[in-house]
Amino acid sequence: MRKFITHMSNRFIKNYLIICVLLISAGGICLYNTLPLKTNPIERDPRVWEPPSFSSINNLKSADLIFYGKELILHTAAYFGPHGKISHTSNGMNCGNCHLQGGTRYNGNNFGAVASTYPKFRERSGKVENLEFRINDCFERSLNGSAIDTNGKEMKAMVCYILWLGGNVPRGIKPLGSAAPEIPVLERAASPATGGNIYTSTCQICHGSNGEGKWKEDSTGYIYPPLWGENSYNVSAGMFRISRLAGFIKNNMPYTTVYSPPKLSDQEAWDVASFICSQKRPEKHFKSDWPRLSAKPFDYPFGPYVDSFSSMRHKYGPFAEIISELRSKK
Repeated sequence: MRKFITHMSNRFIKNYLIICVLLISAGGICLYNTLPLKTNPIERDPRVWEPPSFSSINNLKSADLIFYGKELILHTAAYFGPHGKISHTSNGMNCGNCHLQGGTRYNGNNFGAVASTYPKFRERSGKVENLEFRINDCFERSLNGSAIDTNGKEMKAMVCYILWLGGNVPRGIKPLGSAAPEIPVLERAASPATGGNIYTSTCQICHGSNGEGKWKEDSTGYIYPPLWGENSYNVSAGMFRISRLAGFIKNNMPYTTVYSPPKLSDQEAWDVASFICSQKRPEKHFKSDWPRLSAKPFDYPFGPYVDSFSSMRHKYGPFAEIISELRSKK
């Protein structure tokens, strides 16, 4: 029993120190990227990825580049946003708004599986993508901006940081909790009207009555990111797919929610996601997306499709029949 208590104490101290380093280095990152997490039993599962100690970076030749990459992930807008130091080519959001705690949070779209799986083939582009391509994909979609120089210092720094984070994962392995898990589909269509009520009672306090988010006083980025409107992600971002957004909301929002149990039910997560997806946002489409139509996800809201269902049905559901028909065509 004494050994068990000592083991758990050391584990808690390790996790606490990692969080402290994140808090100190993150500075002005949005609140739900930095609040400490409560320990959950699933985090002790050996199959779950844990980020390496940030203190170990100091011993590496690439330390400066890794720290710069971390800074860019956490405070992207300070460098590429409307008032960016390098350029004004993005919407003011940070990579860390989707990849929580600098890409280290369990079930928060962390970077634990990137080094072990990239380069990899992705159906959306129909080709093998390297990490530089994937990062620029996010710049053009989630940040609704322009691609950055793949040979520039900033790209090299972000790549270096992300690869360092996942460097302890064997090739081809995707650890548990790397992405926000998708939740079971509803038997009914998701309801934007119901989701609007949930948004007002649960989300509006941080993200604003019009989904506009909240800027920092120095306008270098958001304390809370916009969920729709001209400064939010565009319609080609992964978060515009309702299943992706619902899974992210269920597992991470409100941020003080511990993993077990989340505050919102599956139904509430679907409905509030449908409300957010029903709002106006930048229209930016890529003609090269989804070259193989049968590979389009069941909730991809833009045709053409290989099935017989409408774009509205693909956007809000019900999805069971769509999924069944798509499976029959593969």
